[in-house]
Amino acid sequence: MSLLPRRYYLDNFFDDFLDERISNAMKCDIYEKDNKYHVEMDIPGFNKEDISIDINDGYLTVEATKGEDKEEKDKNYIRRERTYGEIKRQFYVGNVDTEKTKAEFKNGTLKIVIPKVEEKENKKLINID
Repeated sequence: MSLLPRRYYLDNFFDDFLDERISNAMKCDIYEKDNKYHVEMDIPGFNKEDISIDINDGYLTVEATKGEDKEEKDKNYIRRERTYGEIKRQFYVGNVDTEKTKAEFKNGTLKIVIPKVEEKENKKLINID
């Protein structure tokens, strides 16, 4: 049992090292339903214009970028916890129909629906001479 609070010593030193905001960025759920992948990702604090989505070689990439406000030079911050910069997640989705992929961003949640492509069997029986 400790009488001191957990983060009493070295409180400021470990703030960035153990920052929970970074580890909680872009949490998501991915599930399959009706031959489609459904991705539901939390991206709070960003606007739709800050987010880019692409699918390349079977990989879904979601990036969110937020620039720092340049007009805040007259403020003397005591503490700044809102982050600026870029966060990115990438997932392998395989062979999907990129033309029919749809995305919606509402209330800090990004929803992506990715139709899967029916895989054709390329197996051919070869006769032995």
